[in-house]
Parts: sequence; C-alpha cells; structure tokens
Amino acid sequence: MDTAILAEMLTRVRQTTPLVHCITNYVTVNDCANALLACGGSPIMADEEEDACAITQICGGLALNIGTLNTRTVATMHAAGAVAGKLGHPIVLDPVGAGASPLRTQTAASLADELPLAVVRGNMSEIKALAGAAAATRGVDANPADAVTPANLAESASFARELAQKLGCVVAVTGAIDLVADATRALAIHNGHPLMGRITGTGCMLTCITAAYATANPARTLEAAAAAIAGWGIAGEVAADRMGALDGNGSFRTYLLDAAFNLTAEQLVQNARIEEA
Repeated sequence: MDTAILAEMLTRVRQTTPLVHCITNYVTVNDCANALLACGGSPIMADEEEDACAITQICGGLALNIGTLNTRTVATMHAAGAVAGKLGHPIVLDPVGAGASPLRTQTAASLADELPLAVVRGNMSEIKALAGAAAATRGVDANPADAVTPANLAESASFARELAQKLGCVVAVTGAIDLVADATRALAIHNGHPLMGRITGTGCMLTCITAAYATANPARTLEAAAAAIAGWGIAGEVAADRMGALDGNGSFRTYLLDAAFNLTAEQLVQNARIEEA
C-alpha cells in the first residue's frame, strides 16, 4: 500500500472536523469524546430515540457501540441508523462482546442486517460471532484462539474479505495484528502496543475515530479505516515510549490521547507498518 494516502486521510479529518454522533457505552463515553477531539473530529452523544434521530440529522457520521445494551438503546441505534442510512452518512458498528450473550450477538447481527454499514470494527472473536463462526468470547476480550498471527494471516485476511463482501462494508479486525478488508482487498497493520490492552476502551475510542475518518473520506473507506487504525496504533507506541518508572495505566491513558492529538501526517506516513494481506 502507498502510505502517502494516509496523510490525505488524516489531513481531511483535521480540515473538516467531522461531527460524529456516538451511541456508545457508558463505561467509555467520556474517553470516546476526548479521543474524537484528539484526532480532529467533534463528538456528540444522544441515546434517547427522539433526540438521537434529530441529532443524527445534523451530524456527518454515526458510531454504534453495543457495549452496555438495554432495550431502549437498541431501539435508538436502529432508529438513528435508519436516519443515517437515508442521509448517506457512514455508520460504524462496534459489536462489543458479540458471542458473549444472545442479546449482544442478536443485536449486532440485526444492526448489520438492517443498516447500510460503512465499517464494522471489533476483535476477531466479536467479528466471528457476528459472522456466525464463533462459539464464545471471553467477555469483551478476544479469545486467544482467535488471534490473528503471522501463521494464520492469509486465512484471516480471506475470512475478512469474504465477510466484507457479505455485509457490503469494510471489515476491521483489531488485535496484535490488525486487518482492514473490503470485498477484494485486505491490509495488515502492525502498529500498536500491548499497553493499549491495559486500559478500558481503546477499541471503543478507535471505533469513534474510525467514524471520523470515514466521514471525512467517504470515497475511500478502506484507506480511511486503515489510516485511523494505524494512527491509533502509532499513538499507542508513542505513549508507551513516554512511560516513566512510576507511570501506570492511568498515565498511559493520558499519554495516548496526547499522542493522538499531536499525530502529524508525516509521522503517520513514516511510522505506519502496513502490508497487503
């Protein structure tokens, strides 16, 4: 992949400040808002159905996260998604914990079936559950057996491409190795740091960031998702390098947001480790 395109993706986010409606979980909602601001987007959160539909109309993109479900928010996600679909706004779905409970799995599947998604982003266990290929997940964490590794990269990329074709959207599988695929092409991204798994919500934040990139770059969804994921991984690497002897995961969380805020187009191009898979 020509990484120069990543600079364009980031620059358009910073130039256009995409307004993203996030119906996300209450564990990470504040961090999601701050992550969007750090990357150059603008967040708005509304989960009451009547309000959410009106808010969706004034936004450019929609992020849906099923991390803390209840019947009210499920209905709101469907309603807001229908509005976004009619307006042609990109919708990014995060099927948090799909496979861990029937409600989560059924909700993720119904959203994917009914809405014109631009991107679905989750760990491999969640993505497999959405595809009907997984028996269980470890709560909201990926099952180690589902991890994308150099040994199974080609097989994982083929699965992601097939699911992208089935769903009609970009599929982003995040983990130690990230995969971003559409129906014909898959990219493997090797950025990130293990400390990103030691704070809650890095995936939730990435979903909202991905929505900002997709909103700012509607004609290049695959590349936009790749830029968002690579940039977030680079921010994790920078944050880890900043850690001192007395720093812990609380400091890392702050450093991660700082690194995303300060990420430059040149830094993204120079440090992104992306290959065709």
